[in-house]
Amino acid sequence: MSSGSGPGSDPHLLSLLRAIRLRQNAPDAAAAGQADAAAALSEIAAKKKEKQDPEPEKPRPADAGLLWRGDPGATLGRASMKAVPPVGGVNPSGPATPVPYIPPIAGVRPIGAPGTEFPTAQDYPSIPRRFPGRTLPGPGSGPGRDGMDPADDAALRDTQRLLSTSLTFAGGPGEVAGRLWDALHQAQPGLLDSLPGAPGAQRSQLARAITWLIHTMDDPPALVTGCSALGAALAECGIQWNQLHLVGAALAEAMRTGMAPGAWRQDFDQAWRWTWQHTYDWIVHGGTLTAYQPTVWDAEVVEHDLRRDDLAVVRLRPFLPMPYQPGQYARFEVPGVPGIWRPYSLAGAPHRDDVIELHVRAKTETGVSGTLVHHTGPGDRLRVTRAEGDMALPAEPGRGVLMIAGDTGVAPMKAMLAELAATADTRQAVLFWGVRDLTELYDIEALTALAAECPRATVVPVVAEGDPGPYPSGLVTDAVAAYGEWTRHEVYLAGPPLMIASTSAALQQLGVPPGRIHHDPPE
Repeated sequence: MSSGSGPGSDPHLLSLLRAIRLRQNAPDAAAAGQADAAAALSEIAAKKKEKQDPEPEKPRPADAGLLWRGDPGATLGRASMKAVPPVGGVNPSGPATPVPYIPPIAGVRPIGAPGTEFPTAQDYPSIPRRFPGRTLPGPGSGPGRDGMDPADDAALRDTQRLLSTSLTFAGGPGEVAGRLWDALHQAQPGLLDSLPGAPGAQRSQLARAITWLIHTMDDPPALVTGCSALGAALAECGIQWNQLHLVGAALAEAMRTGMAPGAWRQDFDQAWRWTWQHTYDWIVHGGTLTAYQPTVWDAEVVEHDLRRDDLAVVRLRPFLPMPYQPGQYARFEVPGVPGIWRPYSLAGAPHRDDVIELHVRAKTETGVSGTLVHHTGPGDRLRVTRAEGDMALPAEPGRGVLMIAGDTGVAPMKAMLAELAATADTRQAVLFWGVRDLTELYDIEALTALAAECPRATVVPVVAEGDPGPYPSGLVTDAVAAYGEWTRHEVYLAGPPLMIASTSAALQQLGVPPGRIHHDPPE
């Protein structure tokens, strides 16, 4: 297994390897305490020298301070990377429990102005190259500088064993995740409110995250990549980096309270504290990058329902929290057509669960749509970008909602109906779904059931050709005009471009102000 410790490697991986070696060289608390004291004295001396010989402050442009210079309330994407408080260990304002020495990480420099790029391994002179009994590899140290030696692998496996054993003693990932969610909800409810999904879905995500963390502990590159991706997802959710400080302590407490009296050991505490310190750094590091690179989620297909020969309803679950507003869309990439991203509306209920639903019509069996309809099944993976679009329920609670959809344009309207049902919204909502014939009402049962859950929602299918059955027939615009007066409603349109253009013009003739008519731009 290669950790990539040569020049230009990720400095966080280098820090991980150094910390692994230090744990072996400070096996007992007394040695760890001596190492901490020596480190503290050396840092105090270094700070005094900096005060005596201050470096002249370099000028920087006004727009170069997006990252790592914000206040503690800034979101991850514009936050400051600071050292994480240890879990149940050192308290800067009180007595300290000796812990194994972990070397300091050099301060991260801001991105933007010249000279503010990410530091490389050579930019960490503050980390000593020699420790008791070992010399860490450095630039030019020979062919053995890349990769992990057997002692490093053994230390990682030892930490993984401690984490796994303590999780088993604490009742397993499900019980620990439940206690962790309860602790976070009591201490930091805003953290959970920023994440999509109902409490049950959030607990399931926490359980999967704890399991993944332990299983990936012996693979540092995968661990760093995964934690960075989590940081980016949390930043997209609007999580503030200082909200994460208590997660480590809450996790340790969720472990301790699930064990029998006396079962919580010092080595369990040290293993979780050491793991969280590095995990926190990588999460924040990933969150800071969202201002400079697009965030992409991996998602797994959990259900594929072929409703017609050319149309499928695909349900998928992102591996990490993905925020979106009902009515928005996102762009998807399938493995068979790399580099091609196609937009699809998100017919999900973010207040209910973490599952996204796509309604896809395909004219051929190729391309992104053709792959989703004809060559995709449960277990397949897709990639998805951040949600886009301005279609969302109006903030004014008393304003009614008129939704007009054609064909698969009913998907974003289904998401808005699900939101009205999940929040028990009492505003009036009417959905007109225009189709060519009865066979195109592929999702009418689900829509009718959602409308029944809403306090004041109605679904009106309009059939243009053939036997309309129990529904109105003719043009959907005629049905809308005959139904009532809409000048005080917010109107949402989705469907083929020609349908949107004609419907928008008809609504304006009925007196609906153009500013109250909403639809996504055609592509």
